[in-house]
Amino acid sequence: MGTTLTLSLACTQTDRSAPILDGRIPIAGCTIVPLPGQTQDIFRRVLTDKAFDVAEMSMSTHIVQVARNVEDYVAVPVFLSRAFRHSAIYIRTDRGIAKPEDLAGKTIGLEQYQQTVALWVRGILADRHGVRTEDVEWRNGGLEQPGGGERLALTLPPGIRLSAIPPGETLDGMLAAGTLDAVIATRPPPSFLAGRPNVGRLFPDYRQAELAYFRETRAFPIMHLLVIRRLLAERHPWLPVEVFRAFVRAKAHAMRELQLTNIARVTLPWIAEHEAETRAAMGANFWPYGLPESRHEIAAMLRYSFNDGLIARQLAPEELFHPSTHALADRA
Repeated sequence: MGTTLTLSLACTQTDRSAPILDGRIPIAGCTIVPLPGQTQDIFRRVLTDKAFDVAEMSMSTHIVQVARNVEDYVAVPVFLSRAFRHSAIYIRTDRGIAKPEDLAGKTIGLEQYQQTVALWVRGILADRHGVRTEDVEWRNGGLEQPGGGERLALTLPPGIRLSAIPPGETLDGMLAAGTLDAVIATRPPPSFLAGRPNVGRLFPDYRQAELAYFRETRAFPIMHLLVIRRLLAERHPWLPVEVFRAFVRAKAHAMRELQLTNIARVTLPWIAEHEAETRAAMGANFWPYGLPESRHEIAAMLRYSFNDGLIARQLAPEELFHPSTHALADRA
């Protein structure tokens, strides 16, 4: 390695990233300038300003960029965010929507068509319930505040109907008023939290639905990954591997802390019991990094992206990541 690199690192502060951000676990050959923040701001600054050396990035947006041959950043298979998404579908309960199949022919709001949560929900609806992307009228806009819009300009194929909600409106307001049949959102809309009439979840017992989905597919949906400025990876070919290894160690540290019972490291009373339940349901490494461990999920995302018109060509999972990381295993 020789030289020590000084790198800016922008990501959400979680138990998986904190050991890197605070220096407890170093990236070999590097001095880190930690820049914890909110993901939407980080994503925007990566895309518009190329502002960081290493950064958390939307998986769906990275797929679109790779398909467009935009080469400012290269990814390593560190998946900083994963989340099951049956819980992300909110509906009007007065529209005859009793099951996912009933969403065909409906109008569904989402913050961004290209957002990873929306990609997974559309894929699940198509794969498991026969509701194709073309079967729905899609409306994009801000969830709680007017405005928003797509992170990247999109040109969708004929048959996919996407339009913006009216200026001054919000997805939450339109759901509460009944001008949308459903909304896909990463957090509960205020109308749902307030118990507004006729606003509910498509899957009231979403945890059981998500566990059943995992048992049948072995998929724990990937939301975000880690990217490195391409010029740095080209000048220092050891860097992607060392970044991967450090984040694997940080995640292993976080997972060990979940099991500690002398002093709870997370502010929940039965966190060790929750960890044990999750391990029993999903396996010892229930939050895997690495391409080999996650190929099936990545392949599904690429298929969804193509079917949804987000990318114009089929991609192989390897195309998303720096070649030096393709065979790396998730072993701390």
